[in-house]
Amino acid sequence: MMYKTTGDVMQGFSRNHTVPYLMQSQDLAMGCAMSEATAPLLMSFGRVTDEPDQLAVMLYLSAGGCAEEQAREYELDGLAALKGLKAEEAEDAMIRQKRAYVLASERYFRAWQHHNAHYGEVGTGECPAFDDDMDEFIYLAGLLSGLQALNAQIQSTSSIGVPANIGSVVARGTGCLDNDKWWGTPMALRATVWAMVPGAQPQGEDAFERLQIADEQGENAGVRLPHVFHAIAAINKGDQQLLREVIREHAESLEEDAANEDWRFVDSMATNMIVAMSDQLWMENTGHRTPLGQLGTFWDDRQEAVETMDLDDLL
Repeated sequence: MMYKTTGDVMQGFSRNHTVPYLMQSQDLAMGCAMSEATAPLLMSFGRVTDEPDQLAVMLYLSAGGCAEEQAREYELDGLAALKGLKAEEAEDAMIRQKRAYVLASERYFRAWQHHNAHYGEVGTGECPAFDDDMDEFIYLAGLLSGLQALNAQIQSTSSIGVPANIGSVVARGTGCLDNDKWWGTPMALRATVWAMVPGAQPQGEDAFERLQIADEQGENAGVRLPHVFHAIAAINKGDQQLLREVIREHAESLEEDAANEDWRFVDSMATNMIVAMSDQLWMENTGHRTPLGQLGTFWDDRQEAVETMDLDDLL
């Protein structure tokens, strides 16, 4: 009985206070460390009380992001090694990258499974009746985890059992969320699936027009997550020019639009992913990451002409 009471209190406190507190912070590394360190403890309470499915969505989504961040670091190591003509180091880094993506996919997929356990199978019935804003946000987080599970599985070149149709399922699930309320993210997510899955785009729709509209909504709301989906769609299309434009737009917005105080963590997460995409471009072309303070610029940008003074007449 004591264990059950403790478990119920811990679940309630984490959902109602720890998660909102974390969402107001900007420290992604601390959020990552917290999810990896506390997930076993908090999930173990499912042995003595109700399974903490909602909490599990957030824990495993965040922990999956930790593994994906490590995979991106290995990718940069591999690109640097290739640039330096170090074939063995490059191959080793790529192997580590794929292993990290396997772990990321497994964690994301666990978040997705807990999401379905709490809210029901996505896209197969009526929308859930949400209790409050946090309930809706966790539903959105679960949709993100499903799409990320598939993407990480593809990046790993392995199979951990993530269904290939999960993108279409997630797209249907976004219809349960208010697009304006959630910073344009539901539409951005849906449009990204349209852009990536052949035949998924409805007649009369344009995925990239929708993504541009979602970008503006995210900028105005101070939660720039739609930029990430726009960038992913650009990468999938093989359009590097569009990818650069999205990165520039994100960098400009950081200067012009303040982050939403209640969702700083999500906005910081979006910036972190945009920086990772920028770093990949810079590393491939220069052998180093995006220079500090130069997000939104590129190695081949034309330098603005600087007016100089002719000193000959002064000598």
